[in-house]
Amino acid sequence: MSQNQETASHNDRKQRYALALGALGVVFGDIGTSPLYAMKEAFAGPHSIVASPANVLGVLSIIFWVLIFVVVIKYLTFIMRADNRGEGGILALLAILTPLGVPTLRRRSMLIALGLFGSALLYGDGVITPAISVLSAVEGLEVATPALSHFVVPITIAILIPLFLFQNRGTGRVGAIFGPITLIWFITIAATGLTGIIKHPQVIAAINPFYAVGFFIENGIVSLLVLGSVVLVVTGAEALYADMGHFGVKPIRLGWYAVVLPALTLNYFGQGALLLSHPEAIQNPFYELVPSWGLYPMICLATLATVVASQALISGSFSLTRQAVQLGYLPRVTIGHTSEVTEGQIYIPEVNAFLMVACIALVLFFQKSSNLAAAYGMAVVGTMIITTILFYYVAREKWKWSNPLAASLMALFLLIEIPFFLANLIKFIHGGWFPVVVAAVIYTFMSTWKKGRKLLSESMDSRSMPMDLFLRDTSISGIERVPGTAVFMTGNLEGVPTVLLHHLKHNKVLHKKVVLLSILTEEIPKVDPSERLQFKALGTGFFRITGRYGFMETPNIPELLEGCKGQEGLDFRMAVTTFYLGRETLIARGKKGMPRWRMKLFAFMSRNALDATAFFGIPPGRVVELGMQVEL
Repeated sequence: MSQNQETASHNDRKQRYALALGALGVVFGDIGTSPLYAMKEAFAGPHSIVASPANVLGVLSIIFWVLIFVVVIKYLTFIMRADNRGEGGILALLAILTPLGVPTLRRRSMLIALGLFGSALLYGDGVITPAISVLSAVEGLEVATPALSHFVVPITIAILIPLFLFQNRGTGRVGAIFGPITLIWFITIAATGLTGIIKHPQVIAAINPFYAVGFFIENGIVSLLVLGSVVLVVTGAEALYADMGHFGVKPIRLGWYAVVLPALTLNYFGQGALLLSHPEAIQNPFYELVPSWGLYPMICLATLATVVASQALISGSFSLTRQAVQLGYLPRVTIGHTSEVTEGQIYIPEVNAFLMVACIALVLFFQKSSNLAAAYGMAVVGTMIITTILFYYVAREKWKWSNPLAASLMALFLLIEIPFFLANLIKFIHGGWFPVVVAAVIYTFMSTWKKGRKLLSESMDSRSMPMDLFLRDTSISGIERVPGTAVFMTGNLEGVPTVLLHHLKHNKVLHKKVVLLSILTEEIPKVDPSERLQFKALGTGFFRITGRYGFMETPNIPELLEGCKGQEGLDFRMAVTTFYLGRETLIARGKKGMPRWRMKLFAFMSRNALDATAFFGIPPGRVVELGMQVEL
């Protein structure tokens, strides 16, 4: 190997280690803070079981093999192979399936509905994670000083409020210390777990899966209830897949195998060792495992770790919203870029406000992390099951796997996930309803917006006319052409935009240069800059420009138009360019494919959507909006 090759190899390893460190904070923050509450819920939650030695070893065995099966086998080995040009997550899976031509329209609609509901569940996860994580960390005060128990909820809220208020400043500076903080967290929980194992090394026997089998045989139906708590150990597993585009598969795998899995295993087994000798420690085995002199430092570290985990879920909600907007499932929202270097660092005030209010309401309503744990499991398991089903169709339609092979793998995953789902279904009335209600509401908004936009587009296209006929008519009708450039934004790639016809009907004049501008969102994360712009001269001073963007990108119209400046004498200086936008006033009649209440909901969403001027970065002083009434 030459010196240059050695240097390149060294740099690759260095970059991989740096990415793995960054992944510790963003990808593994959620699953890494699960030891704060998962073991406690199994033995002290509403559906807990007696902390006998056999039960402790059985639960530990289940925890260990669930981590291996769900994270290692399902996500790291199989699911992360289904990437959309390096990006992962439920919407990325859905984007892979959409252009593949799923055999029947009904099945295609079912998969889209599943994908939308799965992404809606992630919003529920984004609400619950900050609440339960920070609350469970602060609850350590009850162990250190029981007299402070009344201050747990106020302190939790006092931490959550600044967390959300500082989102508009970006995560760039804080993100630089996310990885190191989480690394310290994992080293610390591994060390505390190791002290418990050293005192009771027999706990290591729980690695034997026969202890898990024996637990199910001995406890029967009761063991199903315990699964509702055990599933909490894999909260955040979906983040491994969703964040693969930010860090890559190899750094995520390195972080898991080198740091996360050993630390989690040691801590869970350390808590189990403590319960073998002190069953009374079930009220909070995580903090009971910590020596008295280290309680307050551990509470501070746990709080920092949960803030990191919360930040990852909040940022993920921002990213998910932008994807949904670009793919046409949500109306335009305010997307602020908090970094000039990293495109993925965005801030959406509407989503941030919703998450903050919902988190604080959850803490005030549920009061304790044990009460919130019931709500947490439904979101986690629901997302996992939907990912499994979508993965099956990707394997069949994209990779051309045989049905027996793809179905066998799906059945294997569901064999674990369905019992988890049934266990959480039992906890539905104790809080499991919350993420389902959140998901149902968001799914209704997303599906209504998608369907409404389709109906609106069909209605507007029906009012259009063929481009060649329009060009012929304008060339012979003697319409006055005034100096300057006019840009008409349209989603119609073939006919004449309705806003142009509306303008011509009322103003009886056209600019000498008329540009028909369309923005397309492709079913890929990012579009190569060389393929961004399509330019076509239509004749008689008319031009069609199409900008193509991925669902992880935010369009910028002035920047796009710079790419064709000077062609055919076009001048896109903002001082001499006028943008014409249509603003439809929707009259909900409920006669065109949706019930009247959904039409009214669509009209409400349309009225409150961010206007195109702000969303596309168009100077507001150069915009003319033409209103029209549309009956749906």
